[in-house]
Amino acid sequence: MNTETFRLTARILVIAGALAVCACATGPKIFSNESPNADFRAYKTYNYQVPLDTDRKDGTRSILSNHLINAVDREMRARGYTRIDNPDLEIQFSLNTKEKITSRSSGPSVAGGYYGYRGRYGYGTTIVYSDPQIRQYTEGTLNIDLVDNEQNELAWEGIAIGKIRDEDRANIEVAVNRVVAEIFLRYPYYAPGFVPPPPPPAE
Repeated sequence: MNTETFRLTARILVIAGALAVCACATGPKIFSNESPNADFRAYKTYNYQVPLDTDRKDGTRSILSNHLINAVDREMRARGYTRIDNPDLEIQFSLNTKEKITSRSSGPSVAGGYYGYRGRYGYGTTIVYSDPQIRQYTEGTLNIDLVDNEQNELAWEGIAIGKIRDEDRANIEVAVNRVVAEIFLRYPYYAPGFVPPPPPPAE
């Protein structure tokens, strides 16, 4: 392998490593599923199951549950649903976390420069590999279930899977609002007879 080919190969390795790191720095993965038996044209009302899986073990309402309720209220009302007792849809939340460990190298770095040897000059290239980096993080899975109250059957579920960051723990409300909004982008239905307002004009 000549010097120019060696340098080009080294640059490709560095760029590929950078792209791999950037690809991991994304938001949560969002999934949704719906029952083939669900008649979304019939659902007009909703409320929350008691207790919620995100409540405290003693049955009292948790701060997380309150933030989830507020965020889902906003999404459901924006789709024309009304919150009442004995609703068409009952909503349940669940949140599971697990600790994960990743190991990766920061990738090869390329060092180069001219050198002198007995009056001759050339270009030298060195590839330096760093020690692997071990990182531990918390992965969370949030489920939002919409249950057909009459049939007692899951009608729709939205799922978010992603890394829980320190800034998420520091401001739970902002994190919950963001994730719930992303989940409901996968919910294409409106209450029957509801006409969504037109989107705001582009600036």
